[in-house]
Parts: sequence; structure tokens; C-alpha cells
Amino acid sequence: MKIGIICAGDEELSPFLPMIKDCKTVEKAMLKFYAGRIDSIEVIALFSGVCKVNAAIGTQLLVDLFGADMIINSGTAGGMDPGLDIFDTVISTEVCYHDVAPDILTEFHPWMESVFFTADPKLIRLSKTAVKKIRPAGKVIWGRMVTGESFITDEGRQKINQEFAPLTVDMETASIAHVCYVNRIPFLSIRCITDTAEHSGLDNFDENCAKASVIAKDITVALLTEIKNSYCG
Repeated sequence: MKIGIICAGDEELSPFLPMIKDCKTVEKAMLKFYAGRIDSIEVIALFSGVCKVNAAIGTQLLVDLFGADMIINSGTAGGMDPGLDIFDTVISTEVCYHDVAPDILTEFHPWMESVFFTADPKLIRLSKTAVKKIRPAGKVIWGRMVTGESFITDEGRQKINQEFAPLTVDMETASIAHVCYVNRIPFLSIRCITDTAEHSGLDNFDENCAKASVIAKDITVALLTEIKNSYCG
């Protein structure tokens, strides 16, 4: 069992690095991959860089270069649902692009039945067990995420909410899910909130990113333990 952990930025990856035992680094396509073990599970972790294409490159390399059996996306996101506060965490049940025409993925490759990439049901169940055991800071909610090629402040927020009613928005998750979908491997995203409609903007993201990244890491590592017990126990 090999698990790929992909983060968008270096600050989101940073909390994982001290936990990776027997860590070896591999560089490919201008990315650095950290391969080793967390809680005796083989992991390959990286930060891909922000945006959909960067995340897709990193995810496909996790599959092709390292043979990852499943992918967990860990990091931060903007809160779209008014019930979410900073440092709450959302775990994906489904994810889509908010800036791609809906027929692109249904009428053309990969000929999906809808615009939504669904998270792996077993990983969702295991994540719920993990969260109960560690009781992370803030609320944890399971639901819909959306992805697009821009940082959402006030502009565009209303349109996205009306069309998709997502819990969160970010710039990578759907592309990671997209790559997992075509490779037929399980996927889950764990994103902690750094900014909301009430506290929006890059300043709030910068201020809250480090703490939010640790919260997402804690849930991800707890999930790894549940995966080990379920798949390898």
C-alpha cells in the first residue's frame, strides 16, 4: 500500500516532513517528492505548486513514478458556506470545477455522467472514524468542494454559491480528483479553512495558513492510521 499525499504549497506540506521516516527525495518535472513511511505506511508526499495544471502534474507522477495506490490531498481552502469558520475543516464527498463548461467532461474525455468527481466511499468512512478519535480544532464537515483558477474574494463568490452551493473553494482539488478518476484510484481531500466571506482576502490566508495546514495534517495522519488498520491490519 503506497499513499500519495499532495499539497498545493510548501507551507501545507511542511508539517508532514518531520513525520516521514527513512525519507528519500526524488526530483522530477521540477518537483521534489519525499518518499518514506508515516506510521509504517509507505507515503510519497509533495507540494505541487498552486493551480490545476501543477496539481495534475504532481498527481500523475505520484501514480506513474511511485505507483501510488490512493491519493490524499491535504491543505487549506476558502470557506464558501456561511456556516464555516476559520480553522473548520471540510473533507470531500464530491468535487467539481467552477470554471469549466459542464459539457467538457461529460461530452468529451473522460465522458463522465456528471460534472462531479466523487471521493472514495471507504476513505470517507475511515475519515469519520479518524476524526472521532482525534477531535481536531474546529468543526469537521463532509461535503462538496469546487476548484477554479483564481483566489476567490468577494468577486465571483455569489455566482459560485448559486451554481454549486459548495462548502469550500480552492485551485487544485478537482484536478487531483480528475487524475485519480482516469487512473481509477481512490481519492480524498482534506482542506482546513483559512478565509471566509466575513474574513476574506490573501492577508487572511497568509495569516492562517500555517495553523490550518497543521490541522489538515493531523486529520490526514489520523486517516493514515485508519487506512493501515483497515487495508493492512
